[in-house]
Amino acid sequence: MTPAERLRARIREVPDFPRPGILFKDITPLLQDAAALQTAVDLLAEPFEGRAVDTVVGIESRGFILGAPLALALGAGFQPARKAGKLPRETLRESFELEYGNEQLEMHRDALEPGQRVLLCDDLIATGGTAAATSRLVQRIGAEIVGAGFLVELEFLDGRRALPEIEVHSVIRY
Repeated sequence: MTPAERLRARIREVPDFPRPGILFKDITPLLQDAAALQTAVDLLAEPFEGRAVDTVVGIESRGFILGAPLALALGAGFQPARKAGKLPRETLRESFELEYGNEQLEMHRDALEPGQRVLLCDDLIATGGTAAATSRLVQRIGAEIVGAGFLVELEFLDGRRALPEIEVHSVIRY
């Protein structure tokens, strides 16, 4: 069994969450296992090692859980992309559609510097709307996106299509 297959075995599927018809991928059992969490971070970091990543931007909320240790593994800083109204200073905002509703993300206007090399991180890519909105925020600030790393990819929803100019890496694919 490959390391990615071992991680996949630690993900629990929850039917009809957050609404009927959705099969939610619950990563909390994986996070509970220190060895599995370390493997997940290692596999997320691997394709971006030596790529001079300055900052990992973790996408609310599970992107925070994986993004902070990923940043440490890459010797980079960390910044959050948060739901609207959660950050205390002046922000930039992007709206986007989820597979089950609409949402807005914000980053502090001064979270990044022009020219910084940024890696996006989230637990899962589905339709790609959340990651695309985050990439627009990063680009509006003037930073460069090195790539995007996801623990889980729902390939049947073709989220990579929403990130045509970005190198996407996922550890586990459904």
